[in-house]
Amino acid sequence: MALYEMRKFVAPEFIFGVGSRRRVGFYAKNMMARRVFIVSDAGVIAAGWLKDVLDDLAEFGIESVVFKDLTPNPKDYEVMSGAELYARERCDVIVALGGGSVIDCAKAIGVVHTNEIDVREFEGIDKIELPGPPLICIPTTAGTAADVSQFCIIVNSDERYKMAIISKTVVPDVALIDPETTTTMAPYLTACTGLDALTHAIEAYVSTASSPVADVHALEAIRLVWNNLEEAVLSPDRLEARENMLLASLQAGLAFSNASLGAVHALAHSLGGYLDLPHGECNALLLEHVTRFNMTSAVERFRKVGEAIGIDPRGMGEQELSRRITEALSSLRRRVGIVDALAARGVSESDIPQLTRHAINDACLVTNPRRVVVGDVRAIYGEAL
Repeated sequence: MALYEMRKFVAPEFIFGVGSRRRVGFYAKNMMARRVFIVSDAGVIAAGWLKDVLDDLAEFGIESVVFKDLTPNPKDYEVMSGAELYARERCDVIVALGGGSVIDCAKAIGVVHTNEIDVREFEGIDKIELPGPPLICIPTTAGTAADVSQFCIIVNSDERYKMAIISKTVVPDVALIDPETTTTMAPYLTACTGLDALTHAIEAYVSTASSPVADVHALEAIRLVWNNLEEAVLSPDRLEARENMLLASLQAGLAFSNASLGAVHALAHSLGGYLDLPHGECNALLLEHVTRFNMTSAVERFRKVGEAIGIDPRGMGEQELSRRITEALSSLRRRVGIVDALAARGVSESDIPQLTRHAINDACLVTNPRRVVVGDVRAIYGEAL
């Protein structure tokens, strides 16, 4: 009998390291780009990173058009408007320069352009027929790993929830992962994106679709976040901590893109879309509660998670292990400045039925280690208030 289940592993070409963003002109030229469509946002542009990209493309004689009309949780209509501009400007390659929102928006613009249908048609798993144009990603945050994943998260603005679009057609062609670009992140954004990476790694490791290859990346990502996040938040200019956090984001991305996620993300997608809250903040506030819920179905896996965050689980029963891990997660969250709970962010008991309606249909629940029913989702939201 085979020891391991059959699993596939998908990853783009990527370059990791200081200065890698400077390879954008070279890669665009290799893709025979004549007119590049750059997706970015006001914060990234203000930080000065766009100028580098424009200079590098110009050096290779490549024209560019900038699209920046998107919000921190990209909406379906923003994607449609970007796709319209892409077609009108006759672009041929997309460069995404920014955090997860920018990269997700760029991915969606590409597949809307080639398939010529509304972005809402892509919700779910493997619903995209044609891949988008060539896509180069330069992440400026350390957490979402949208630059290496087959996930794309877009807000359905009519119903106010985040759609999960999962397809290997949205895996970028190249990711230029440069720690220098993360040095301009504000401390709170550093904390939120760092806890997003931690959530990716933990959920991928306990996922029902985990694999030996994904496990290696997931456990290393947990260790890296645990040992570097506080320093990255408190000393933003320390490049070593920034490098390690971006490496954690990359490793967690390789893990979850292939092993998928779980209930934390399903609940966070609904919550973030409904209240327009930062995705990493939603994950941070839900992680300890979902961990407690999942413990009974993945005790041995959580023992390894415990070891990765410095807990010695030997001789510990399930309840003690659950208590120690959830306390450690809660303590880290508070130490990096993500305090209080959902109620302090405007969530009330009366919002729970609406939040539950979308969370229970999220594709991420498929691989949660413990089966989740409507009552469970309501209870977890209630605990997190």
